[in-house]
Amino acid sequence: MNTMKETIDEGRNASWREALRAAMPAKERTAIPRAEMPMLPADYRIHSNAEVNQGLSAEQAVLEATRCLDCPNPTCMEGCPVSIHIPDFIKEIQRGRNDLAARVLRTTSALPAVCGRVCPQEKQCESRCIYHKMGKAPVAIGYLERFAADAELAERRMHASEETASDARAEGATANAAPRKGIKVAVAGSGPAGLSFAGSMAQMGYDVEVFEALHEVGGVLKYGIPEFRLPNSIVDAELDALRLAGVHFHTDTVIGKTLSYDDLRNAGFQGIFVASGAGLPRFMGIPGENYCGVLSSNEYLTRINLMGAGQPGSDTPAPLGRTVAVIGGGNTAMDSVRTALRMGAEKAMIIYRRSEAEMPARVEEIEHAKQEGVEFVTMANPVEYLADERGRVRAVRVQRMKAGEPDASGRPRPVPIEGAIDEIAIDLAIVSVGVSPNPLIPDNFDGLDVSSRGTIMVNDDMQSSIPMIFAGGDIVRGGATVILAMGDGRHAAAAMDRYLSGNE
Repeated sequence: MNTMKETIDEGRNASWREALRAAMPAKERTAIPRAEMPMLPADYRIHSNAEVNQGLSAEQAVLEATRCLDCPNPTCMEGCPVSIHIPDFIKEIQRGRNDLAARVLRTTSALPAVCGRVCPQEKQCESRCIYHKMGKAPVAIGYLERFAADAELAERRMHASEETASDARAEGATANAAPRKGIKVAVAGSGPAGLSFAGSMAQMGYDVEVFEALHEVGGVLKYGIPEFRLPNSIVDAELDALRLAGVHFHTDTVIGKTLSYDDLRNAGFQGIFVASGAGLPRFMGIPGENYCGVLSSNEYLTRINLMGAGQPGSDTPAPLGRTVAVIGGGNTAMDSVRTALRMGAEKAMIIYRRSEAEMPARVEEIEHAKQEGVEFVTMANPVEYLADERGRVRAVRVQRMKAGEPDASGRPRPVPIEGAIDEIAIDLAIVSVGVSPNPLIPDNFDGLDVSSRGTIMVNDDMQSSIPMIFAGGDIVRGGATVILAMGDGRHAAAAMDRYLSGNE
């Protein structure tokens, strides 16, 4: 009897997909349990910034890829904002061709190693998997994306000498770069939307220059997501891939201040993509928010992730608390509370005004936080901070809530329980209740239409009221996931290509 590999080899000249189907009947594939992600033990990882999820082994990845039924109408792709050819890359993993799997991923995604780690696949591609109709766990698309991308990065590190990599960075282009069009485009911001746009435009032959306001490239991928969830080495490797494609990066450059719209036009840029994000933190407007020891998640994570605030002797130290409360229920809140534990907090809690089931954070992040000892105080809404005689926060007063009628989101509206107010002792509060768009570009680019929320208004092609300016990500959405921002970047790149080519 032929082995699976022999069957695949025999079928390559005709149809490798048919060969895969013949190698293992669908009934046997559906009986394979979903792969479990290996992870560091909770008691170890809370004292370390090492990545929690350790990635699938090659054996796990092949077995998980075998579960894919290669549907004639792959509904999983409908849930992917960047339209990754999901069955194709998964089947390449099953064949043991990780290089081809990564190539499929990079056809539409500039950051597959990032997306495989931080994208909410359970709400997107995996939510459309046909296995749901069978009452079974969906194919672990995110785990497989990470596996293929990491395999490619490891192969690249193995074969590229440091001298070769340095030369590539210096030249800004290699044989991987597309033929040049001789047209310059600028990107304001190096977060996921900007990087996705830059990668797509470079693939099409444009001369792309990305301008980052901070001293390191990566935007929210660097300052907003902790290394225990997304290592900087992974972000840097993805950035090197963009450099190899011909993308140039500039740091410490604030578009709208360091460089104006006229400066960019005079420098010869024929298109501008604004991806400056939503870095303006929101607060709740309750008494005591100005006390020492109350800060935004943006400031807290930026200081620690980007400025080394958790290291001894840091020039920009972050306040460290023994009892830390994080206000909010999103991924950023989970990142903040888990970071607080790693910064030495003896007790760390999430305070959220709705139920745990209604938290917008990924289920995986909530579970990881629980494993690490985070306390969840749900159906509670802060109404006031209290301070000691030095003006430092010592407690938070919370209004207990109950579920009311559904609101516009379809979730039960939290309603205060009359007289149910508790006081919780804390010495650090981190507010993570949302962000607003960065106002620099909207305030300084005359003629740019802006909404009442401060977001740049665009049409279906992500084009603004100034024809050469396109925008995407949080500066348009006001707050979104990494993959939605990347989808905006890819969509805007296709539209700008049509605009610059005269093919609107």
